[in-house]
Amino acid sequence: MSTIRCQSYTFENIRAIIFDKDGTLANSEVALRSLAQRRSRLIDAQIPGVQDPLLMAFGVNGDRIDPSGLMAIGTRLENEIAAAAYVAETGRGWVESLQIVQSAFTEADRSLSPKAEQTPLMLGALDLIQCLSQAGIRLAMLSSDSAANVREFLEVHALQPYFEAAYGVDAKFPTKTDAQLLQQLLLALAVPPPQVLVVGDSQVDVQVAKDAGLAGCIGFTGGWTTAPPIAGATVLAEQFSQIELTL
Repeated sequence: MSTIRCQSYTFENIRAIIFDKDGTLANSEVALRSLAQRRSRLIDAQIPGVQDPLLMAFGVNGDRIDPSGLMAIGTRLENEIAAAAYVAETGRGWVESLQIVQSAFTEADRSLSPKAEQTPLMLGALDLIQCLSQAGIRLAMLSSDSAANVREFLEVHALQPYFEAAYGVDAKFPTKTDAQLLQQLLLALAVPPPQVLVVGDSQVDVQVAKDAGLAGCIGFTGGWTTAPPIAGATVLAEQFSQIELTL
C-alpha cells in the first residue's frame, strides 16, 4: 500500500486509482468544442435558427467551452436529449427531433473521428501513470465518453499495459455514476473501496468517490482554459506533478 500526496493533503493506504479521461488524462477541449460546433451546424442546416441556442446549451462560448457544461461532462445520450429538446421547441415531434439529432451527431462523429488522435495525453499524465504502475498501484479509467472511445483512447496512446480496467458508458451503464458500473469496476480492481482514489475534473468524479465509499477525489483543474469548479473534491491539483507517490 502507498501514500499519495497532493498539495498539503495525504491519502494513506492507497492501492488503486481511478482516472477520468476527457479533461483529466486527455486534453480534450479543442476536440470537444469542434465537435459541438459541427453538431450544431448540422442540426441548424435542417432546423434553421437553432445553432446559437444549441452551442449555449452545449456550453460553448466563442473559442471556449465550459468545463462544467453539458458537452464537457455529459454523456452522448444526455447531449442528444438536450439537443432534441431545442429541435422539438420548433414544432417537430419528439421522435422526429431525436432522429434529426442522432443523424447529425453520427455525421459529426464521422467528420471528426478518430477522437483519440485529436485528444493527446495531458502533460505529465504518462509520467504519473508509469510511476504509479511501477509501484504496484492498480489503475482504472472511468469516463462519461462511450466505451468504444475509451478503448480507442487506450489503444492510440498505448496505455493498455497500465490499466487493469477501463469503462465508458453504454446502453447497459448509461452514466459513470451507475451503481452497477461502479461495483463492476471495483470488482475488476479487487481493492477495497477505502483504498481507492479518484482523479477527475468534475463534480461527477466527486460523486463517484462519494457513492462508492472511496478514499477521496483529487480534482484536476489543469485540463481546461478555464479551471473547472469541483466542489467537494478532497484536494485540487493543477498539474500532475503535484500528485506524488510515497511507498
